[in-house]
Amino acid sequence: MPDLDEKRGTQRQNVIKAGTISFDGSGIDCLVRNMSDGGANLEVESQIGIPSSFDLVINVEHSNHHCHVVWRKARRIGVAFD
Repeated sequence: MPDLDEKRGTQRQNVIKAGTISFDGSGIDCLVRNMSDGGANLEVESQIGIPSSFDLVINVEHSNHHCHVVWRKARRIGVAFD
């Protein structure tokens, strides 16, 4: 039975991958905690200076996703891919 609280259109896969939040020539390290075709949940040391939209670079996949922040909570950021 589907979870009625589930707001995403696609199932998220739990992963732990190193990523970089990239914007304006700067980069902030993050951990990608889970990911779907439409977005991801990122763990950061601090949210200070992280803009509302940026590129998420995942080196092991050689991927680059432009995304925007949907929610922020302590050391976690939820993003949707544009």
